[in-house]
Amino acid sequence: MKLLKFAIGLCLGLLLIVLPISQFQPSALDSLQTMTVQQGGRKKPLDTVAQETVAKIHGATTYKHDGVQESAMETFMSLWLNNRNWNEEPFVLVSYRPLKELAGLDVEQKHFSFETLMRNQPLGDVVRAAHRKQIDEEDLTRDEREALTIEDRLQLMLSMVNDDAIAIVPHPNDIKGKWVGINEAQTLYDAESVAPLLANFAIIKQTILSGTDHLPMLAPMAQSLKAGLAALSPDVYPPDGVMRREVFFNHFHPFAKAWQLYGIAFVLMLVALWVQPFNLYWTAIGTFVAGVAVQNFGFWLRMQIAGRPPVTNMYESVVWVGFGIAAIALMFELLHRSKYYLLAAAPLSVVCLILADSLPAVLDPSISPLVPVLRDNFWLSIHVPTIALSYASFALALGLGHVALGSYLFTPNAKSRIKLLSQLNYRVLQVGVLLLTAGIILGGIWAHFSWGRFWGWDPKETWALIALLCYLIPLHGRLVGWIGNFGISVASVVAFNAVLMAWYGVNFVLGTGLHSYGFGTGGSELMIAGVVGLDLLFVLITAIRHQGWLSGMQTAETRT
Repeated sequence: MKLLKFAIGLCLGLLLIVLPISQFQPSALDSLQTMTVQQGGRKKPLDTVAQETVAKIHGATTYKHDGVQESAMETFMSLWLNNRNWNEEPFVLVSYRPLKELAGLDVEQKHFSFETLMRNQPLGDVVRAAHRKQIDEEDLTRDEREALTIEDRLQLMLSMVNDDAIAIVPHPNDIKGKWVGINEAQTLYDAESVAPLLANFAIIKQTILSGTDHLPMLAPMAQSLKAGLAALSPDVYPPDGVMRREVFFNHFHPFAKAWQLYGIAFVLMLVALWVQPFNLYWTAIGTFVAGVAVQNFGFWLRMQIAGRPPVTNMYESVVWVGFGIAAIALMFELLHRSKYYLLAAAPLSVVCLILADSLPAVLDPSISPLVPVLRDNFWLSIHVPTIALSYASFALALGLGHVALGSYLFTPNAKSRIKLLSQLNYRVLQVGVLLLTAGIILGGIWAHFSWGRFWGWDPKETWALIALLCYLIPLHGRLVGWIGNFGISVASVVAFNAVLMAWYGVNFVLGTGLHSYGFGTGGSELMIAGVVGLDLLFVLITAIRHQGWLSGMQTAETRT
């Protein structure tokens, strides 16, 4: 019976993977998706170029034009071929509110036209000030970093309106050589070799510009163009299967499917916990395992595409932490069969993957060449995943802490459940401390080889140490009897703010230090601060209820 219910959960996962069928249905522009482009230091399909370009400029991979939702490929082709007035399209994302106030822009509006931003004098002044500081090697303010990001979006948008904006013509003999645009092909090959390709490209361009009725004619022309480009340099041009794998990854959305499975498993576990006649425990486990498997498959695909572990930027670390939360919870759940591990882990994994899936302008999902310090795959493969798994352990402890504090607040008489949750939480915290300690030591060894010193009080290093101390203190306090079950639950929630600072704050708030490869812009400090504030308020209310402070005050007033 257990095996049957587990199989049912796996089948639910398989059903979600297969549906919707529309994800596999071809569109009129599919024939162009696998065309190889050299961009950003690697060779990628045109589909990836389209998604990355639209996401970087617009902040999403879809764009609504005249009330019609366009895919990234449709928007990109329109931008590339410049078939409408892109100067006046409200396409460029500007999300940082203080900079919009400084520039006199509508703070409630998220997207602005190219012309509006290019003509904005206050914004231009901030950009020029930022460039002067860069020349003088001075630290930039948050306004200046955000302004440079907007400048990058404008430059990218301007550079795309050009036939030669994308390099599709391969180098004749050097696999690492520079590719060129179609109109520059004669700089690498003789006119006779490229003349058919130029004619083919011109026909494809005219077909797209002629409107949607002519798009079905694209497939044979696109196939002929790709075959001709590959024939120019067979040893340099990558196999078509490599490009198809990346296009499949782009449209399969394994991480989105994973969080959907985690969400279903969470609901099933709630039913298993609270509705006794429906014993759906093993069905929930099966669905959760399917989610872990789908996410693992997504990691494997991304590693095949990138040729390295998928833990080198903020996007990948968020996805990896979501995976770590689920994997650690599943391991503990199979050991203890408590139900609470999955109950605490599923919402957190869902949040991580939704953030990674919905904020491409903040968490850049593009695959880029590594900066020099990250090119040692050995250290990259052990230090960064270890640190991220420690964050995942502490996040799981955060979830268990909330479940425990919720029990203190709403069901204070459930002593056995509260004691169990405290024990489960304590085990997870021990794993987190072990992983973070190992990660810090491994990072120090890597720093010794890369930078010539084991420890340098870099912000990332310092906050990792602070986070470790924030968990070591309550663990030792619990061991010697200074704090009890309630204290360890509070500590698991409050101490996670140190992890949040080490993970998010150093990247998006401080923006300084040797770990510059992790920095980003577009983060919403106010939103994060609001969530943290509400969370601490929840802890305070629970503490007041548990300690009986208000009832004590009322008793004193009564006596008076």
